[in-house]
Amino acid sequence: MTLYDDIYPFYPLQRTSFTFSGRLLTIALVFLVLAASLLLILPGIRGKSRLLWLFRIVLSFFVGAVIVALNFTCDWAEARMTTTATYKSFSSAVVNAEIGVHVGLYGINVTLKGAPVLQFNETIDYNEMFTWRGTIEEEYEEALEKGLPNPILYIAEKFTSGSTCGLVSQYRLSGRYASATLWAAFCCWLLANVLLSMPVVLYAGYMMLATATFVFSSVASFSTVMDAPICVFHIGGDSFHTRYSHSFWLAQATGLLCALIGLLVLILNCVMPEKMREAFSIGGLEEEDGEGYLSSLLLDGVTTSLTGREEQT
Repeated sequence: MTLYDDIYPFYPLQRTSFTFSGRLLTIALVFLVLAASLLLILPGIRGKSRLLWLFRIVLSFFVGAVIVALNFTCDWAEARMTTTATYKSFSSAVVNAEIGVHVGLYGINVTLKGAPVLQFNETIDYNEMFTWRGTIEEEYEEALEKGLPNPILYIAEKFTSGSTCGLVSQYRLSGRYASATLWAAFCCWLLANVLLSMPVVLYAGYMMLATATFVFSSVASFSTVMDAPICVFHIGGDSFHTRYSHSFWLAQATGLLCALIGLLVLILNCVMPEKMREAFSIGGLEEEDGEGYLSSLLLDGVTTSLTGREEQT
């Protein structure tokens, strides 16, 4: 049996690392399809309102996609280093590899990539996910049964409940509250988009500020982990610990963007309310080259019906 493609019997095939998260790809496709469907109405919008609608759609769907995607990214905090460490249990073989720890709101992603990738006639390129939605101990036991490399098992063991570091309880609570506030921010974002299409632009600005508040709350919730005692990972002769990463800073930037949009809407609505209603196509009486958006026949019909009701009363 060992003659078939160097696959040994009774041993599972080595897992290959993925290049992109399927959930993030789904979120991106959903928001791109929705944005593209709304952009189809742009040719029917006249004048400068076309550019405004384009800006609104692109900016709004960007904010919404980021808020949803932040729930499923695995780089709120991360750490990486290149070191020499033992490869497998009950073996003295050592490998030179790059080790990475990527922490998300629902779990951790541990990567191990050889430098070079091919060592001991084996491709060293692992990407393992451990979640704390249920019990991370079960996933850790499965990793032991699979015989994963020692660096991955060492890092995963630090996030079990039996570890003295207590990382799992810290990250589980902070991730849970951060995720809840992000979903609340997404609901506020939906309400803000609905209110922007109604003659209540002022409340749309308030909802954008509420969106920013919830996003900042998620950032504050996750940052509480860093206030706890730092757990240092020792692998080989080197050590490292986690730091804030891309998703954390992206969440802050998104919160600032939502706050800026909300304040801008509130200020402009106080300074020039009529212009704001016209800009968001709410007034319905914006004129361009002597033509209005509403048909004169429709207006005459509404006026006639209202006059008839007044005469009857």
